[in-house]
Amino acid sequence: MENTWIVGQAVEGGGQSEVPTEPVGQAEQTQIIVDANAASGPAARGAKTPSPYYQLIFIVAIFFVMYFILFREPRKKQKQQQKMVQSLKKNDKVRTIGGVIGTVVDIKGDEIILKVDEANNTKIRVVASAIGKNMTSEGQ
Repeated sequence: MENTWIVGQAVEGGGQSEVPTEPVGQAEQTQIIVDANAASGPAARGAKTPSPYYQLIFIVAIFFVMYFILFREPRKKQKQQQKMVQSLKKNDKVRTIGGVIGTVVDIKGDEIILKVDEANNTKIRVVASAIGKNMTSEGQ
């Protein structure tokens, strides 16, 4: 830790300030006068600052991508599911979203009656939105 330097010192008023740049522990002092009003950053080095329109275009692009991820894809899947439910007919083998497998016996509006057990002739009633997969049309 021989070369520990004191780098800067703020002076109130925004004028010139004297900044000692001495290694700690040495008797010599070197003073540098720094103008606090001097420009710094990319503008001082001759570089152009980026246009705020680039930021606006970037934000719009982010919202466009989020629209497709959050709204369009789920809506598309919902339309596919509705189309599949509307195409159901009697004797189709289906699986519900709860995992129950049965055969369509009757369709009454929003309700579908499924036969789940052939031996006992067990039937259950489910809403149309509970049908997850038409196993007859998919060949399973």
